[in-house]
Amino acid sequence: MNAMQTKIAVVTGAGSGIGRAVAVELLRTGWSVSLAGRRPQTLEETAALVPGAPSIAVRTDVARPDDVAALFAAVHDRFGRLDLLFNNAGTFGPGGVPFEELPYEAWKHVVDTNLNGAFLCAQAAYRQMKGQDPQGGRIINNGSISAHTPRPQSAAYTATKHALTGLTKSLSLDGRPYRIACGQIDIGNAATDMTERMRTGTLQANGETAVEPVMDVADVARTVRHMAELPLEANVQFATVLATAMPYVGRG
Repeated sequence: MNAMQTKIAVVTGAGSGIGRAVAVELLRTGWSVSLAGRRPQTLEETAALVPGAPSIAVRTDVARPDDVAALFAAVHDRFGRLDLLFNNAGTFGPGGVPFEELPYEAWKHVVDTNLNGAFLCAQAAYRQMKGQDPQGGRIINNGSISAHTPRPQSAAYTATKHALTGLTKSLSLDGRPYRIACGQIDIGNAATDMTERMRTGTLQANGETAVEPVMDVADVARTVRHMAELPLEANVQFATVLATAMPYVGRG
């Protein structure tokens, strides 16, 4: 890619897991990437995985409106436009907590990160994409297979991922006049720190604990890049990428 062809992306939660894998995939294939996350050190570690690639690291707590505003101001100042937001930052919340014992503060933390944070980032990206010339861009929300089917004891996480589906659909509709495309990727058991428990056993709907297969997170990253590099006249509205043998279809 030459300078005129370079695409500009923001990846939230870029310091680890799926966010890091997607950021590396984009950097490796010629994108300029703004790496957002709460830990500057891990963002710098992500950038160092593709030496010389154009990137900036911006410490961002997506649940804080001022942080999000500063992130997108930095993107505009450095790159002048925005072609892609991968709305990825999220948290599962406390595991193994029965619904009736889930503390409100834990619920609120998950909602603030997964839903409110996604809204704040999407709104900031939308404003920039609407106002830039040429107009338009793409937002990809990281949902989850929990946007379709919950796991036991996951009410906060599942509720936010269902809500992200509504946000995705609304953005797809509201963005049409401005060439803003929005899609969602729903991921199941990509091998990251967040899914490490799958390899040792995780609670199933029947009350048993079972080891679940995982897939290479690089396969998720390639899927996101495919979605990102489509022309704005085409959109992957929803994609589901999961470990083939995991207990999702037929779960319960």
